Amino acid sequence: MSLTTPVPGAPSPQSPHAAQPVDPTGPLPPANDQRGPDPHTATGAPLPVPGTAFAQQGARLTSPGGVPLRDTDHSLKAGRRGPVLLADQHLREKINHFDHERIPERVVHARGAAAHGTFVANGAAAGICRAAFLQPGVETPVFVRFSTVLGSRGSADTVRDTRGFAVKFYTSEGVHDLVGNNIPVFFIQDGIKFPDIIHAGKPHPSREIPQAQSAHDTFWDFVSLHTEAQAHTIWNMSDRGIPRSLRMMEGFGVHAFRLIDADGDTCLVKFHWKPKAGVHGLVWEEAQLLCGLDPDFHRRDLADAIEAGNFPQWDLGVQVMPETDDELFEGIDLLDPTKFVPEELCPVQVIGTMTLTANPVNYFAETEQVAFQVGNLVPGIDVTNDPLLQVRLFSYLDTQMTRLGGPNFTQLPINRSHAPVNDLLRDGMHQGAVHGGVAPYHPNSLDGGCPFVVTEGAFIEAPRIPEANARVRQLPASFEDHFSQAGLFFRSLSAVERDHVVAAYTFELSKCYELVIRQRQLDQLAAIDADLAAGVAAGLGLPVPDGGPVSSDQRSPALSMVGGSWPVTGRTVGVVIGAERVPGVGDLLDGLRGAGLLPLVIGPAGSSVEGELPQRSYGTAVAVELDALVIAASTPPEPGATPTLDARAAPSGEVDVDARVVELLRQAWRHAKPIAAMGEGKDVLERVGIDGAGVVSGQPAALVDDLTDLLAAHRVWQRFEPAGADA
Repeated sequence: MSLTTPVPGAPSPQSPHAAQPVDPTGPLPPANDQRGPDPHTATGAPLPVPGTAFAQQGARLTSPGGVPLRDTDHSLKAGRRGPVLLADQHLREKINHFDHERIPERVVHARGAAAHGTFVANGAAAGICRAAFLQPGVETPVFVRFSTVLGSRGSADTVRDTRGFAVKFYTSEGVHDLVGNNIPVFFIQDGIKFPDIIHAGKPHPSREIPQAQSAHDTFWDFVSLHTEAQAHTIWNMSDRGIPRSLRMMEGFGVHAFRLIDADGDTCLVKFHWKPKAGVHGLVWEEAQLLCGLDPDFHRRDLADAIEAGNFPQWDLGVQVMPETDDELFEGIDLLDPTKFVPEELCPVQVIGTMTLTANPVNYFAETEQVAFQVGNLVPGIDVTNDPLLQVRLFSYLDTQMTRLGGPNFTQLPINRSHAPVNDLLRDGMHQGAVHGGVAPYHPNSLDGGCPFVVTEGAFIEAPRIPEANARVRQLPASFEDHFSQAGLFFRSLSAVERDHVVAAYTFELSKCYELVIRQRQLDQLAAIDADLAAGVAAGLGLPVPDGGPVSSDQRSPALSMVGGSWPVTGRTVGVVIGAERVPGVGDLLDGLRGAGLLPLVIGPAGSSVEGELPQRSYGTAVAVELDALVIAASTPPEPGATPTLDARAAPSGEVDVDARVVELLRQAWRHAKPIAAMGEGKDVLERVGIDGAGVVSGQPAALVDDLTDLLAAHRVWQRFEPAGADA
């Protein structure tokens, strides 16, 4: 095996030649990591064709109507220098289609990444839910889309924001969508406020800035006045707001759903997706740097992991709670979407595992056109009267019809059911089915009565007796506590995580122009936690607000992201070499790969490993794309590296160490990443002054073991801990 195995991300399954091809061949197949939608008709019948049947089929250029074309480089003109002729049908078709290639982007969740996979049920839910896909051993195809909320489709991945976590299950009983987020609570309690929170979070309508961020006046003006938003906002100010990877995000259904068993008995549940890789975040400086250095960081990371065979996995779990008349559990109103149920009060029970195994073949056809609906439910799963969930039932359907050009968006390949579709819906824009019969109504006799209603196995809404009351525009009194769970969340974090929350609030509020908005939000923080308010006030140079929350020692350890040991498969390790060949580097690379890690070799111009070029140069490597760093050789300043071409090449004051390697090391240290050295690399660490927690040295085999142990904790958290702080 090559020591410098290419990293994932090749744009084509076949490397090109320098010259333009002249011998026609058929279209190249998708790369090994790619898979399109499973072929089904618009009415759910499986098609006996490969997935590539949806793609272009031949080597020769044709018009949209299949007419062979001999030229697509020149428009038809009246002479070589004459005007272009309207008679050029090919020109008009080509330009006309191009002019209409874009569809309206999503108002929220515009920036997304997606993958295909499977969900396998373990049967643990069979006793509480009749849904077929939750029965023991049932394997169901899925398509998953992750997204940011506020930013446009062209915004950066690593902004501080809530992430969407939407899963489409292609079950034997029809399509089921679980449309959630990476945060278990929401900004608002009633869906009528959704336009308000999004208008507040979006760029100011006057200047269309800032993009994809909440650090501005309108957002904090709204949430400081509409205090039910405080519960969600504090989660967003934590490290969960800047995840390390989409593969390392927890997912939540947010709302309470009703499960119905085979006997018609019901319970209420909250859905959780637990990543096998653990829940991990970036640090704020990493997130900011990545926005410029690699704004596609999360999308690239997900696609590269799948291509490399490091398939992301999540366990799906449920918190199961009895359905009572008051719909409360341990004093928590289950219909309030701004509240979560601590896992210590109601443990999460795993009911199956999802594995993502293939990247989309075409981003637009799949990731952009996939349409999720909260109302896509299968028998055994029903909604509750959560006032946000009820509005989502309307909004998602309405949005898809507008965005995707009409009512037949469910017939797009990525949205098609894998179960038979026998509806009475007809015609409409982009109708893909060719319906037979003359009687698309019920009842009928002209089509033999078809389709008949189902007597067994149908979706049935669980019967509930509505509360006898007058029509009101009010919420229950149990919705009125906007601060206690925010305080519980903050107290449950480790010391370093609490520091990060304080720093996040400080940064965000410092970007507000209006002093009164900063002060008003500080008042809300004082109602959450006195230490939080004091820390943010100190950062802003403002007085600490009077008053404070009722003291409480209640904590939920499950909320902290620090602690525990997690799989390291797919983690990226930078291996820095010098211009001279160093023995042992090959053994190190083999050892890292054997441990499931992805090594990136970083070297100066002209360096090589067994005759092959490094994947990164001193000038292109950045510590923010790495999880750990190994210095494997001496790294003297690279000849010819000048500050006019690379500002980081400016002399660092360190003798015999390239300035860019110094920056790599200092950044890795600052971000609490494991650092290792072998051979002359130990002298490099000494010259730069890198020593302490999470710094190891030794022979290749020992280094691999040490790095694996350190990476299992995600970061070397001791570097962040304030003196004397309790974890």
